[in-house]
Amino acid sequence: MEKRNLVLVRHGQSEWNAKNLFTGWKDPDLTKLGLNEAENAGILINKTGINFDKMFTSNLIRAQKTGSIILSTMQQADVQIIKNQSLNERNYGSLAGLNKDDARKKWGEEQVHIWRRSFDIPPPDGESLKDTAERVLPYFNDEIMPNVIKGDNILIAAHGNSLRALIMQLDGISDQDIVKLEIPTGAPIHYAFNKDGSIGLKEKLYE
Repeated sequence: MEKRNLVLVRHGQSEWNAKNLFTGWKDPDLTKLGLNEAENAGILINKTGINFDKMFTSNLIRAQKTGSIILSTMQQADVQIIKNQSLNERNYGSLAGLNKDDARKKWGEEQVHIWRRSFDIPPPDGESLKDTAERVLPYFNDEIMPNVIKGDNILIAAHGNSLRALIMQLDGISDQDIVKLEIPTGAPIHYAFNKDGSIGLKEKLYE
């Protein structure tokens, strides 16, 4: 497998995903299904033959554990792991910890939909996807992408919205369209880059 590979994976199902709660910067663990999703992601990525040089992840246990399980499944547990809150999930502010149905009862379905699916309107005390992108992308461009360009293979284990921000930049997706992108839990996405930093290949490693 050529160098300059980047694999993105959203964490496996968390305890709060299972309970339909807004999570954000809260720190629930993986469910049993989430552990299985992480192991399956490792099996899927292993088929590419990629040997990782570094893994970048957030400060949240669900992403860290997913990444560690992937590496262990691939017999690459000794890979350097870098944790940074720049890759954290979007901060849901006052919505964090609330059941999504209860939030709709409190604020109304339309308002909650706006907070969840607009690009630049944050929930109370929280972040919009635009805010999330403004911390994710500088970190990616300054700290992660230079590793890829020099020839490293990089795994990023992160979250639905931090990965949306990355994919928005990598795929050139508009503000309006990125909010519609659904990223399944434990589903790896593989990019291979050319020497000039352009994308030579993009593939989903899941069905």
